[in-house]
Amino acid sequence: MTITRRLPLLLAFVASTALADLTLLNASYDVARDVYKDYNPMFQKHWKAKTGESVEIKQSHGGSSKQVRAVADGLEADVVTMNQANDIEFLADKGLVAKDWAKKFPNNASPYTSAMVFIVRKGNPKGIKDWNDLAAPGTQIIIPHPKNTGNGRNTYLSAWAWALKQPGGNDKSAQEFVGKLLKNAPLFAAGGRDATTTFMQRRLGDALITFESEAEMIAKEFGKGEFEVVYPSLTMQTEFPVAIVDKVVDKKNSRKQAQAYLDYLWSAEGQENAAQNYLRPRDADLLKKYSAFFPPVKTFTVDEVFGGANKAFATHFKDGGTFDQIYVAK
Repeated sequence: MTITRRLPLLLAFVASTALADLTLLNASYDVARDVYKDYNPMFQKHWKAKTGESVEIKQSHGGSSKQVRAVADGLEADVVTMNQANDIEFLADKGLVAKDWAKKFPNNASPYTSAMVFIVRKGNPKGIKDWNDLAAPGTQIIIPHPKNTGNGRNTYLSAWAWALKQPGGNDKSAQEFVGKLLKNAPLFAAGGRDATTTFMQRRLGDALITFESEAEMIAKEFGKGEFEVVYPSLTMQTEFPVAIVDKVVDKKNSRKQAQAYLDYLWSAEGQENAAQNYLRPRDADLLKKYSAFFPPVKTFTVDEVFGGANKAFATHFKDGGTFDQIYVAK
């Protein structure tokens, strides 16, 4: 897969920061670096042309739950761009984000989607095709920590849903299956990019479970011949919700710029950038245009299987939830 990058815009971003009239901070999840590295200079160019104002944009990346805790503890992010709705709900409960944040933007405030896939070694020596193969004895998986990262939670919930949908599946059999899966993780990475580094550079594990979009980053950095992408029979449709941090923008008087920054994610350029970073755009025509890069895959939403992100979090990832029960057994 080859897609043209916008290097001149990156140069424009570097040049513009020295003359900025205002600075925005975007607190985001771990593997979003490339997305916003490309998006930020696009928005800066757009905003300069529209208003004559120069905006510097800074990024903060890490495990999604760690990021929102940092914002709650005082990190003055104007906007948050996450990969789990319950992380933004955490900020809403703290009074930092509007209670109706999901209605402030289209598509439940998620400008694009992705899917959880398996990255396996060249030639797929373990013959990994579906979730049951990842739980087989002697197979090692690399994932971020499900308690602290959206990537890790999406992996956990995808495996749980797959087991639930098997003949005779129920919550008990799903919990047993996920327990077997987690036993095959020699460690939990701090975040999605750390998991990629562990798998590709440290050469640990037989499979990395990550976002579909991460495969292209791996191809650029390590070469396409070094791995293969496996699409399981069922996987989670992941969303990437965004929100304005009200208390920060009101303090900094940056609401107008923060609103425009997030709105632009739904623009033609913003959606094109998502597609070029291998995130599935909401724009139907654009998704069709890039259909060669987004194979058909059977997905479920967290609402369909778990009754919503908040309910899934409360059941599985709060202290004493099913993850803790499984992990103690592990």
